[in-house]
Amino acid sequence: MARIAVLTGGSTPERTVALAGASQVAAALRGRGHEVAVFDTVEPAALDPELEQQRLGQVVGSRPPSLAELRALEAREDLPALVAGDLGSHDAVFLVLHGRQGEGGEVQELLEAAGIAFTGSDACGSRLAMDKDGSKGIPTPDWAMWPVSAEEVEALGLPLVVKPSRVGSTVGLSVVREVRELDGAVGRALTFDDQVLLERFVGGGEYTVGVLEGQTLAVGEIVPPGDIFDYHSKYTPGLAEELFPARIDDELTERLRRLGLAAHEALGLRDFSRVDFRLDDAGEPYCLEVNTLPGMTNTSLLPQSAAVVGISFDELCERMIRLALTRGRRQGSG
Repeated sequence: MARIAVLTGGSTPERTVALAGASQVAAALRGRGHEVAVFDTVEPAALDPELEQQRLGQVVGSRPPSLAELRALEAREDLPALVAGDLGSHDAVFLVLHGRQGEGGEVQELLEAAGIAFTGSDACGSRLAMDKDGSKGIPTPDWAMWPVSAEEVEALGLPLVVKPSRVGSTVGLSVVREVRELDGAVGRALTFDDQVLLERFVGGGEYTVGVLEGQTLAVGEIVPPGDIFDYHSKYTPGLAEELFPARIDDELTERLRRLGLAAHEALGLRDFSRVDFRLDDAGEPYCLEVNTLPGMTNTSLLPQSAAVVGISFDELCERMIRLALTRGRRQGSG
């Protein structure tokens, strides 16, 4: 048995998604005999049982929290103080965070400086996964960072995907089909991030590949109700189909698995990740995103990918925390 801190919440649009995952991760780890304390980044200490039940019992809505709610939450955060406090008294931290805080390397950097073991990739790998230049040799759609010239827009071609660079779950994302729509799309993205990415739209099938301990899991297929697997379709039950394993032939399955593992390794990631692809009209796969802290409810994509190869949700959580605990023991003996 180990003393585990589950760090969750955050002040990003994916806050309620993180809380939902933390609820199930905490239950899984407790079921495995671990002593678990849940920390919300907006609180100065571990949640007491009553507040934990209230906070983790929030339902993921079909819309993310409002900007006013997120700004109020951000004002309450003091991550350096949280890391310097009771968090460090635990054997390891299980990260259930999304967006810039969890996937941009901010929390990882603080934990590394404090010598605290944690799940998932280190700060460097997390930052690289948000950098389009990081995965050399992996096919990605042509892209540019805002602001762009008319010539750059023409070179990318329409339609374009416009999205906040460091926000997940397709929050603030738009598909631009005419140049006159571009300014409005950029404005929407800027409400969530000061870095905006423009990317050539790839309109074919959408697939996802889980990676765990250097091995790929099952390939999944996403069938959204529209062009994009957006926040509304992700978190509204029944709107999108998530099919594991994907309905594709063995050749494409193996190709996606190879590319998924190659992306994971090119970024120097560790432990686990989830790599998302779309096919173009010719059936060629393009990597859209590498998720260093993917969703962690038992119906999230990575756990579904693991389940197909015989890894239950509880076992997946146990394997993730065991990797962190092993690193912690090495740090302690070093």
